[in-house]
Amino acid sequence: MAELKLRDVEKTYGGAVNVLKDINLDIEPGELIVFVGPSGCGKSTLLRMIAGLEKITGGELTIDGQIMNDMPPAQRGIAMVFQSYALYPHMTVRENMSFALKIAKKSPDEIRTAVDEAAKVLQLEPFLDRLPKALSGGQRQRVAIGRSIVRDPQVYLFDEPLSNLDAALRVATRIEIARLKEAMPDRTMIYVTHDQVEAMTLASRIVVLANKGIAQVGTPLDLYERPENEFVAQFIGSPAMNLLPGKISGTGSQTTVALEGGGVAVSDIPTTDADMGKVVNIGVRPEDLEATQGDAIFTARVDITEALGEVTLLYFETEGDGIGLIAKLPGIHKGLRGQTISMTSDPAKIHLFHNGQSMRV
Repeated sequence: MAELKLRDVEKTYGGAVNVLKDINLDIEPGELIVFVGPSGCGKSTLLRMIAGLEKITGGELTIDGQIMNDMPPAQRGIAMVFQSYALYPHMTVRENMSFALKIAKKSPDEIRTAVDEAAKVLQLEPFLDRLPKALSGGQRQRVAIGRSIVRDPQVYLFDEPLSNLDAALRVATRIEIARLKEAMPDRTMIYVTHDQVEAMTLASRIVVLANKGIAQVGTPLDLYERPENEFVAQFIGSPAMNLLPGKISGTGSQTTVALEGGGVAVSDIPTTDADMGKVVNIGVRPEDLEATQGDAIFTARVDITEALGEVTLLYFETEGDGIGLIAKLPGIHKGLRGQTISMTSDPAKIHLFHNGQSMRV
């Protein structure tokens, strides 16, 4: 089991262009950590720095207490699965999976045992004698994963391994990776993706990267229910959290956040006299909104509706400020386009942000 620690890690190019800075992270043995963030935030670069494929220009990376900054990739006990399968087209599945072991001069019996065990875990046994061109995209990706498994590394790195698959194959292969982790509970895995569903379903913890650093680290539910800042609040969850401007006009257990045309009582966010008059953003997730005939967070006209079967998305545009808002209602709702509807939410599910930071944390 491998423990990774990153201390004040940074990456610069040419000594001037700073890509990552102040990366401090502890990855516990046996965890499946997922790096997420917008394009260009440095998540793949950070993964490649851990692998030894990119030089660490500042700070320190340790694996099981040993400094790895200048350690060659082959000596780090790490295996990496890339976006592209990178299989040898002229080799069978068995030959692809065994190639690295042959280079390492393992015995034929060791190679056969390792490949057979990996093929069993990944359900590749029927395909061992096939060439890659005879496999589906999902099967090829499993071969690429199997090629890593046979090396028996302590740490697995996945760099958006499902991005080249269609939607159905992504779901199937994601399930295979979840099963693989269950079958290898003592192996540490670090997974990069831009797909929230992959992050939320696979991760023991998620690392959200933004603005060249870490925006928040936590379990999937921690990030969803208790985002520490507006960026995480809007990045985690689909559709993104709605944000409405307001001002605190009360304190104590019944904080009132004044909005144009009304207000909303927020009972579970402690405030003090110092909070009086603060300008805030009210955050409420689309799935936490519901129609009301009483006090509302907002009242607006439905501009567009999207019926998805299990849910209906309502796109609002508020008058005056033109803020775009979304509600996600369960079931099918017809004939709402053009109507003016009042929406409310359970106060316990409302977030307040001041200067971009959560007041709930």
